[in-house]
Amino acid sequence: MKKIRAAIVGYGNIGKYVLEALEVAPDFEVAGVIRRNPNDIPAELKPYTVTDSITKLEGVDVAILATPTRQVEHYAKEILAMGINTVDSFDIHTQIADLRRTLDEVAKAHNTVAVISAGWDPGSDSIVRALLEAIVPKGITYTNFGPGMSMGHTVAVKAIEGVKAALSMTIPLGTGVHRRMVYIEVKEGYDFAQVAAAIKADDYFAHDETHVIQVESVDALKDMGHGVNLVRKGVSGKTQNQLIEFDMKINNPALTAQILVAVARASFKQQPGAYTMIELPVIDMLYGDRESLIRRLV
Repeated sequence: MKKIRAAIVGYGNIGKYVLEALEVAPDFEVAGVIRRNPNDIPAELKPYTVTDSITKLEGVDVAILATPTRQVEHYAKEILAMGINTVDSFDIHTQIADLRRTLDEVAKAHNTVAVISAGWDPGSDSIVRALLEAIVPKGITYTNFGPGMSMGHTVAVKAIEGVKAALSMTIPLGTGVHRRMVYIEVKEGYDFAQVAAAIKADDYFAHDETHVIQVESVDALKDMGHGVNLVRKGVSGKTQNQLIEFDMKINNPALTAQILVAVARASFKQQPGAYTMIELPVIDMLYGDRESLIRRLV
């Protein structure tokens, strides 16, 4: 069996767990790791090629983009145009449809596939929400995150001028309403009040209750645990009071990484274009013979 050769683009929290997921996936092999400083090679990367450009790797089938959300479009366009599939965990919900439209055009032009927003929310939670709406068509779904560290929000805070280190925690208040607790270390010479105001004005935080707190050590507060609780209450046919709940507690980057590997697998079973996870057959994300999977899971 020819294995799928995957390149990891970016080696932060998600990239490290992507490596672990690829190492235990029987149908993948690591083509290499792309990072800004290719001379920084931790022990776990020594068996692999580490470089600063995907053009320096050979035989790449798919690029797993473990980059900040706001860099996804740039990298995806460039790599799709090289004839390589891409998967990413783009997480700005209001911009997903626009990104899908943009990358769909690029992917079709170069006979490639892009799977976007493939994390757990958006991503696997999106599939659960779609299923809940299919079986309870009339009603309301509440998505309650946390409590836990939001990687996308934390990366967004780190990009704010004057922030030395950051941690963004998501606290569920119920009925899909959340509080953002942002803990930061401020660089010398910057005013905390001005930095806090810039954080609250960012699109990631402007629509939620956000509290910014200055601390001596962000590392002393970090915990990768997170979770989600999905609740849908509504009507099936003409029958009222259907209530369905989905709950999980997870390691945030590890689950995101596993999902990225699963959709990388699925990307080779799709026609050229860009897809979100609700457009992919779930069975395409699984390793194994299709008939055996059906016998075991149906």
